[in-house]
Amino acid sequence: MSGGVRTLLLWCPDWPVIAAEIVDGVTASGPVAVLHGNRVLACSEAARADGVRRGLRRREAQSRCPQLVVVDHDPGRDARAFEPVVAAVEEVAVGVEVIRPGACALAARGPARYFGGEELAAERIVEQVAQACAVESQVGIAEGVFAAGLAARAGTIVAAGRTREFLAAVPVEALERPELADLLRRLGVKSLGGFAALPASDVLTRFGFDGALAHRLAGGLDHRPLAVRQPPPDLDVSDTYDEPLERVDVAAFAGRVLAERLHDRLAAYGLACTRLGIEAVTADGQELHRVWRHEGLLTAAAIAERVRWQLDGWLTGALRGAPNRPTAGLVRLRLVPDGVLVHLGLQPGLWGDTGAERERAHRALSRIQGLLGPEAVLTAVLGGGRSADDQVRLVPWGDERVPARPAGEPVAPLPAVVALTDVPAAGPLPVAGKKPPAEKGTGKGRKEPKVPSWPGRLPRPAPALVLPQALPAVVLDADRAPVGVSARLELTGDPAFLLVGAGGPVEITGWAGPWPVDERWWAPAEARRRARFQVVLDDGRALLLSLVSGHWAIEAIYD
Repeated sequence: MSGGVRTLLLWCPDWPVIAAEIVDGVTASGPVAVLHGNRVLACSEAARADGVRRGLRRREAQSRCPQLVVVDHDPGRDARAFEPVVAAVEEVAVGVEVIRPGACALAARGPARYFGGEELAAERIVEQVAQACAVESQVGIAEGVFAAGLAARAGTIVAAGRTREFLAAVPVEALERPELADLLRRLGVKSLGGFAALPASDVLTRFGFDGALAHRLAGGLDHRPLAVRQPPPDLDVSDTYDEPLERVDVAAFAGRVLAERLHDRLAAYGLACTRLGIEAVTADGQELHRVWRHEGLLTAAAIAERVRWQLDGWLTGALRGAPNRPTAGLVRLRLVPDGVLVHLGLQPGLWGDTGAERERAHRALSRIQGLLGPEAVLTAVLGGGRSADDQVRLVPWGDERVPARPAGEPVAPLPAVVALTDVPAAGPLPVAGKKPPAEKGTGKGRKEPKVPSWPGRLPRPAPALVLPQALPAVVLDADRAPVGVSARLELTGDPAFLLVGAGGPVEITGWAGPWPVDERWWAPAEARRRARFQVVLDDGRALLLSLVSGHWAIEAIYD
């Protein structure tokens, strides 16, 4: 569906909570929260009345609502429970596309003409879902899936041709791109209307491909340009089974094989799938069909995941008292790429995103781990911390990429080094867990513009190379006397020369700091107190230095 197509979107509020009630018997009328990554993903109306909100940490949510029932997020459960809702919509309308568990969309023209208008069609679909599934839902109608989704949350029908006007006052956070929304607000763009008013070419240049797609959404267009075309018949993949598939695990394995075949076939043509049709035939001839829609491009793993969800929904059913399962085992499966795009204009990953290169790299790295152990192949995960060596965690290839510490709020970018005339002798920053000292200096300083959630964290940019072991060094002032830092963060002299090893002194042409940090001062055995400096040398090198107990060392190197 393009930006000009009137789209009807059905949205079920708090769907992860409702799915937990349907599948696990959790009482959704009480205070319930679904957690993902130890944060609230969705919560019930009763929980919201007690102050629980999305994004809260588990402990904070439970402190606000002691009676809160906590449920872990399960995407498979959400998908299984949503299958009867989609089936109910299909009883009164055709061409339903699943956006995600809890939301589905279809072209509004057909139902509107059949039921005598868009409002009547919306009422009929909401009534059908309520009667067939005992699930509350809301319908929104607008041009495009994105605008229809916002209209559904507001429970409104946007008049034809008024979608851009409807979106104009919506905050930029509705784009669900936190980094982009934060940057736009800092630039003074607070609404979708203001974002849409920017020239498309300038947006593409400044924010890249994803920003250009977000700009289309803000302007009332759909989330992708309509390069969708009917795929050639030979892109479909199917398989027939002598023994009917009645168990979910067996059917999921068969579906995964088909998913990999489909992805490889699309990659051979340089294509990527955006909508996936899943068809099944039972032993007694019953035909089942469902279309899954994805906001991005479906990878082999994403295709296999949606096939598994769908087969699980068909074979097990999830609706209370009204099972929605096939009448017999499945004897035929078929995957149909209902929408494909030429895979161009996207930034490829390290191993590429089309063809078999990525899969070959994954298999090769997994093979190395099988021979040498999981720790033989590591990938870096960026997290929180006050120093460069604290912010990176190495995890084995294939493991969950979870940072060791929460990242916190980003700090505003600062240059790695500043000219000597622009830097104070002691530009203060907060010391972790302590009140910052009074500012002193000669008026040449630069202060941190924003205090992050990790007080004392180094400003951006990050060093290019963090040394495994700090390299001892000596910093001298202009009189060749050692430079130190007092308890009040005052320098004994301006850094002028750096000595490393047996080499001669190298002139320091610019420096910034100190950035003090006093960590775990309440635990003497683990305490660490130091001051960090950024310096640039006469030979062009830029370094991160630290001063601990009167001893200087090189911690990292900048590009």
